[in-house]
Amino acid sequence: MKIKILYVEDELSLGKIVKESLQRRGFEVVLESDGANVLDVFKAIDPAVCILDVMLPNKDGFEVAAEIRNINPEVPILFLTAKTQTTDLVKGFTLGGNDYIRKPFSMEELIVRIDNVLRYSPASTAPMADHVRIGKFHFYTKKQVLAHGNEEIKLSYRESELLKLLYEKRDGIIGRKNILDLLWGHDSFFNSRNLDVYITRLRIHLKEDENLQILTIKGVGYRFVLD
Repeated sequence: MKIKILYVEDELSLGKIVKESLQRRGFEVVLESDGANVLDVFKAIDPAVCILDVMLPNKDGFEVAAEIRNINPEVPILFLTAKTQTTDLVKGFTLGGNDYIRKPFSMEELIVRIDNVLRYSPASTAPMADHVRIGKFHFYTKKQVLAHGNEEIKLSYRESELLKLLYEKRDGIIGRKNILDLLWGHDSFFNSRNLDVYITRLRIHLKEDENLQILTIKGVGYRFVLD
């Protein structure tokens, strides 16, 4: 079954290009250009993800997102915006946005962002086993212990949760914002620096297995690779 996307964009030439590009990649896309019509379209098609331009006629993307959230609090919402002010981005997240892309953007980035918001939607998550084998390591999730040979490393709560998240999304790309929202509840500068520290700690913990790598994808996030 194809993933259904509601794409709201009033620049019709751009909208057509992006819609056709997404369709070539296997998505089903419904394009709407008027903010006032979005809610009716949303109810009619029940999309798996919404891509909303912020600047729309009659109702802007923020208003539309708030309306969608009143109907469905879980559907992923991705904003497209030419705005760069922090207040605008904060407003978008406050109204229920899961991620944003600044215009102009590449299709590769858009695909990664769509993949990320779908990965972390409630329907895609499931409890993790108490014991997981990660390369040469044994990861005891409830005990928050990473064991290798006779050595046991007691992980902090956030180290354990971060490792679980990376493992669950292994070989895919996980966005920094997604990690920060899930583990800290907000992607503030302070929390972002904390994330850097925890990534470094996990790399140190896992260094005994050279086939395990936490790769930094510049400007996007991380990829946990198990060779």
